[in-house]
Amino acid sequence: MADIARLTEVIEPEAKALGFELVRVKMTGSGDERTLQIMAEDPETGQLVVEQCMEFSRRISDRIDAVEEGGEELVKGAYHLEVSSPGIDRPLTRAKDYVDWAGHEAKIALSEKVDGHRNLTGELVGIEGDTVTVDDRQAGRVSVPLGTIHSAQLILTDKLIAATRPLDMSGVEDIEELEEEEAND
Repeated sequence: MADIARLTEVIEPEAKALGFELVRVKMTGSGDERTLQIMAEDPETGQLVVEQCMEFSRRISDRIDAVEEGGEELVKGAYHLEVSSPGIDRPLTRAKDYVDWAGHEAKIALSEKVDGHRNLTGELVGIEGDTVTVDDRQAGRVSVPLGTIHSAQLILTDKLIAATRPLDMSGVEDIEELEEEEAND
Protein backbone atom coordinates (compact mmCIF):
# COMPACT_ATOMS: atom_id res chain seq x y z
CA MET A 1 0.00 0.00 0.00
CA ALA A 2 1.02 3.61 -0.39
CA ASP A 3 2.35 5.87 2.34
CA ILE A 4 -0.30 8.61 2.26
CA ALA A 5 1.73 10.97 4.45
CA ARG A 6 4.70 10.73 2.06
CA LEU A 7 2.46 11.15 -1.00
CA THR A 8 0.95 14.24 0.63
CA GLU A 9 4.46 15.66 1.14
CA VAL A 10 5.17 15.17 -2.57
CA ILE A 11 1.79 16.41 -3.86
CA GLU A 12 1.07 19.39 -1.58
CA PRO A 13 3.84 21.64 -2.99
CA GLU A 14 2.41 21.07 -6.48
CA ALA A 15 -1.03 22.17 -5.25
CA LYS A 16 0.45 25.26 -3.59
CA ALA A 17 2.43 26.13 -6.74
CA LEU A 18 -0.89 26.35 -8.60
CA GLY A 19 -2.54 28.33 -5.79
CA PHE A 20 -4.69 25.38 -4.68
CA GLU A 21 -5.33 23.88 -1.26
CA LEU A 22 -5.04 20.13 -0.91
CA VAL A 23 -8.24 18.66 0.56
CA ARG A 24 -7.51 14.92 0.56
CA VAL A 25 -5.06 12.28 -0.62
CA LYS A 26 -6.52 8.78 -0.48
CA MET A 27 -5.77 5.36 -1.98
CA THR A 28 -8.81 3.21 -2.74
CA GLY A 29 -9.37 -0.22 -4.25
CA SER A 30 -7.04 -3.20 -4.39
CA GLY A 31 -4.88 -5.15 -6.84
CA ASP A 32 -4.89 -3.67 -10.33
CA GLU A 33 -7.98 -1.60 -9.55
CA ARG A 34 -6.35 0.88 -7.17
CA THR A 35 -6.97 4.61 -7.46
CA LEU A 36 -4.90 7.43 -5.99
CA GLN A 37 -7.58 10.04 -5.33
CA ILE A 38 -6.46 13.64 -4.97
CA MET A 39 -8.96 16.36 -4.05
CA ALA A 40 -8.03 20.01 -4.13
CA GLU A 41 -9.74 23.38 -4.30
CA ASP A 42 -9.05 26.91 -5.37
CA PRO A 43 -9.38 28.85 -2.09
CA GLU A 44 -11.13 31.67 -3.95
CA THR A 45 -13.96 29.43 -5.14
CA GLY A 46 -13.86 26.20 -3.10
CA GLN A 47 -13.85 24.32 -6.40
CA LEU A 48 -11.67 23.32 -9.33
CA VAL A 49 -12.85 23.53 -12.93
CA VAL A 50 -11.91 20.87 -15.50
CA GLU A 51 -8.85 22.75 -16.80
CA GLN A 52 -7.49 23.18 -13.27
CA CYS A 53 -7.92 19.45 -12.58
CA MET A 54 -6.07 18.59 -15.79
CA GLU A 55 -3.18 20.94 -15.03
CA PHE A 56 -2.88 19.66 -11.46
CA SER A 57 -3.03 16.04 -12.64
CA ARG A 58 -0.13 16.62 -15.06
CA ARG A 59 1.95 18.26 -12.32
CA ILE A 60 1.28 15.39 -9.90
CA SER A 61 2.15 12.77 -12.52
CA ASP A 62 5.38 14.54 -13.43
CA ARG A 63 6.37 14.98 -9.77
CA ILE A 64 5.64 11.36 -8.82
CA ASP A 65 7.59 10.17 -11.88
CA ALA A 66 10.55 12.37 -10.93
CA VAL A 67 10.61 11.07 -7.35
CA GLU A 68 10.35 7.47 -8.51
CA GLU A 69 13.08 7.96 -11.14
CA GLY A 70 15.23 9.09 -8.20
CA GLY A 71 14.83 5.64 -6.67
CA GLU A 72 11.95 6.09 -4.22
CA GLU A 73 8.85 3.99 -4.91
CA LEU A 74 5.87 6.06 -3.76
CA VAL A 75 3.18 3.60 -4.86
CA LYS A 76 3.88 -0.09 -5.45
CA GLY A 77 2.32 -1.45 -8.61
CA ALA A 78 -0.20 -0.01 -10.99
CA TYR A 79 -2.84 2.54 -10.02
CA HIS A 80 -5.14 5.14 -11.57
CA LEU A 81 -4.69 8.81 -10.74
CA GLU A 82 -7.92 10.72 -10.09
CA VAL A 83 -7.76 14.46 -9.53
CA SER A 84 -10.97 16.27 -8.65
CA SER A 85 -12.67 19.09 -6.88
CA PRO A 86 -14.15 17.97 -3.54
CA GLY A 87 -17.66 18.20 -4.94
CA ILE A 88 -20.82 19.54 -3.39
CA ASP A 89 -21.11 16.88 -0.67
CA ARG A 90 -17.43 17.24 0.06
CA PRO A 91 -15.45 15.43 2.72
CA LEU A 92 -14.48 17.46 5.77
CA THR A 93 -10.79 16.73 6.22
CA ARG A 94 -9.27 19.87 7.72
CA ALA A 95 -10.08 21.94 10.80
CA LYS A 96 -10.93 24.90 8.54
CA ASP A 97 -13.65 22.81 6.85
CA TYR A 98 -15.58 22.72 10.12
CA VAL A 99 -15.46 26.52 10.22
CA ASP A 100 -16.23 27.08 6.54
CA TRP A 101 -19.19 24.68 6.47
CA ALA A 102 -20.77 25.46 9.84
CA GLY A 103 -24.53 25.69 9.49
CA HIS A 104 -24.72 22.85 6.96
CA GLU A 105 -25.78 19.24 7.48
CA ALA A 106 -22.96 16.73 7.97
CA LYS A 107 -22.49 13.03 8.59
CA ILE A 108 -19.61 12.20 10.94
CA ALA A 109 -18.18 8.74 11.70
CA LEU A 110 -16.03 8.46 14.81
CA SER A 111 -13.11 6.09 15.30
CA GLU A 112 -14.31 5.46 18.87
CA LYS A 113 -17.54 6.09 20.73
CA VAL A 114 -17.97 9.50 22.30
CA ASP A 115 -20.84 9.86 24.79
CA GLY A 116 -22.17 6.53 23.51
CA HIS A 117 -22.21 7.64 19.85
CA ARG A 118 -20.11 6.40 16.96
CA ASN A 119 -22.02 8.19 14.17
CA LEU A 120 -23.45 11.69 14.18
CA THR A 121 -25.74 13.32 11.64
CA GLY A 122 -27.02 16.85 11.85
CA GLU A 123 -26.17 20.51 11.53
CA LEU A 124 -22.50 21.28 11.91
CA VAL A 125 -22.10 23.94 14.61
CA GLY A 126 -18.37 24.42 14.05
CA ILE A 127 -15.04 23.87 15.73
CA GLU A 128 -13.46 25.50 18.74
CA GLY A 129 -9.85 24.56 19.39
CA ASP A 130 -9.75 20.83 18.63
CA THR A 131 -13.42 20.21 19.43
CA VAL A 132 -16.05 19.78 16.71
CA THR A 133 -19.68 20.36 17.64
CA VAL A 134 -22.72 19.04 15.78
CA ASP A 135 -26.44 19.27 16.52
CA ASP A 136 -27.13 15.57 16.05
CA ARG A 137 -30.69 14.75 14.96
CA GLN A 138 -31.09 12.17 17.73
CA ALA A 139 -28.60 13.01 20.48
CA GLY A 140 -28.82 16.79 20.43
CA ARG A 141 -25.70 18.92 20.65
CA VAL A 142 -22.59 16.73 20.79
CA SER A 143 -18.97 17.86 20.92
CA VAL A 144 -16.16 15.51 19.91
CA PRO A 145 -12.39 15.81 19.67
CA LEU A 146 -11.27 16.37 16.06
CA GLY A 147 -8.82 13.47 16.46
CA THR A 148 -11.69 11.00 17.01
CA ILE A 149 -13.28 11.76 13.64
CA HIS A 150 -12.63 8.90 11.22
CA SER A 151 -14.52 10.53 8.34
CA ALA A 152 -16.93 13.40 7.82
CA GLN A 153 -18.89 14.58 4.84
CA LEU A 154 -21.45 17.23 4.01
CA ILE A 155 -24.97 16.04 3.24
CA LEU A 156 -26.62 17.22 0.05
CA THR A 157 -29.38 19.71 0.93
CA ASP A 158 -31.04 22.61 -0.87
CA LYS A 159 -29.12 24.99 1.40
CA LEU A 160 -25.80 23.36 0.42
CA ILE A 161 -26.72 23.45 -3.28
CA ALA A 162 -27.46 27.16 -3.02
CA ALA A 163 -24.11 27.76 -1.27
CA THR A 164 -22.01 25.83 -3.81
CA ARG A 165 -23.32 26.53 -7.29
CA PRO A 166 -20.77 25.40 -9.90
CA LEU A 167 -18.63 28.19 -11.30
CA ASP A 168 -18.05 26.79 -14.73
CA MET A 169 -19.78 23.92 -16.46
CA SER A 170 -17.98 24.42 -19.77
CA GLY A 171 -16.39 21.27 -21.06
CA VAL A 172 -18.79 18.95 -19.23
CA GLU A 173 -20.84 18.32 -22.36
CA ASP A 174 -17.67 17.52 -24.32
CA ILE A 175 -16.62 14.94 -21.76
CA GLU A 176 -20.04 13.29 -21.81
CA GLU A 177 -20.03 13.18 -25.62
CA LEU A 178 -16.55 11.68 -25.68
CA GLU A 179 -17.60 8.99 -23.21
CA GLU A 180 -20.68 8.22 -25.33
CA GLU A 181 -18.55 8.02 -28.50
CA GLU A 182 -16.05 5.68 -26.83
CA ALA A 183 -18.88 3.46 -25.58
CA ASN A 184 -20.19 3.13 -29.14
CA ASP A 185 -16.77 2.14 -30.59
